[in-house]
Amino acid sequence: MPIVNRFADFHDDLAALRRDIHRHPELLYDVHRTAATVAAKLRDFGLDEVVTGIGRTGVVGVIHGRAPGDGKTIALRADMDALPIHESTGKPYASTVPGKMHACGHDGHTAMLLGAARYLAETRNFAGTAVVIFQPAEEGGAGAKAMIDDGLMERWNIGEVYGMHNMPGLAVGKVQTRPGPLLAATDEFVIRVTGRGGHAARPHEAIDPIVVATALVQQLQTIVSRSVDPIESAVVSVTKFHAGEAHNVIADTAEIGGTVRTLKPEMRDLIETRLRRVAEGVASAHAAAVAIDYNRSYPITRNHAGATAFAVGVAAEVVGAANVNADAPPVMGGEDFSYMLEQRPGAFIFIGNGDSANLHNAAYDFNDEIIPIGCSYWARLVETALPG
Repeated sequence: MPIVNRFADFHDDLAALRRDIHRHPELLYDVHRTAATVAAKLRDFGLDEVVTGIGRTGVVGVIHGRAPGDGKTIALRADMDALPIHESTGKPYASTVPGKMHACGHDGHTAMLLGAARYLAETRNFAGTAVVIFQPAEEGGAGAKAMIDDGLMERWNIGEVYGMHNMPGLAVGKVQTRPGPLLAATDEFVIRVTGRGGHAARPHEAIDPIVVATALVQQLQTIVSRSVDPIESAVVSVTKFHAGEAHNVIADTAEIGGTVRTLKPEMRDLIETRLRRVAEGVASAHAAAVAIDYNRSYPITRNHAGATAFAVGVAAEVVGAANVNADAPPVMGGEDFSYMLEQRPGAFIFIGNGDSANLHNAAYDFNDEIIPIGCSYWARLVETALPG
């Protein structure tokens, strides 16, 4: 595996940095310590420009190659935020903040991009400009959009943008991606059912919102099974149900919430339309009222064909062609890197994390063995895209 030797030299430094970030997880936009650490490291590495506060707490670093080339600029992105989960790994570097942990590997993504930035600033074996983006609030806060709204793409004249995420269960040294839809659009819904409360011993005098909401949960499962072509992909999951406070009282209201995942815009429209009709129909059948809050969140993460082919070629140079799956099945998880791919050509890849716990799990930990692989991919991508 032709890993860049320089990354082996400072692998221990990057692993220690990753573990320091892991010990001090921060959520959403409140990544002040992490962002300050990133900015300080980039300045120590001698980057040409380091700017903080993009998208509230994002950090951008700029590295110019040995020659201006044709003025092309390639951007690489990592995410910095953690999750509201209480860690159970028992690692010596486990989270020191109760109820917060890096359960998605953003600490590792940050470390890998810092390693690439250090190498690129040292060698500058390319012509043009490399921009490294450290983003807050990937986990539900749309930090990528916030950075874009702050002028990220225009300010640094970014021409292409690339992202990476670790994948538990995919062997170390393996990479996978695909052109077109790679990750799903992520929508969220809350449905509030209003009935008529009463004494639990006299249910005939009430309109029980729990019965209505229970029927609604069941009927929502028919949207995918009976309204979606079996060849298509879609998910409707009810993940919250809140109602009542006493054993002998029928409540006035009940509330359910959940998520919708789709890989095509027309499927996204269909699911929302059917969800609204099902909710209104079930409520009407029970003489109850319903209020629906449907929020379209992250768009579909759609890789550009040319950029994906390029990324696959670079990954093959790093890990070997036999270890790259260029036609992997889509994943129904979501990614706010999707906003960046709506703005510029680029591609998102998955890098194997080995046999670890799943993402968003209290037992998850990023695999430090893969740091040199990720760093090498980033560095080779810039050097190949911007030959000096």
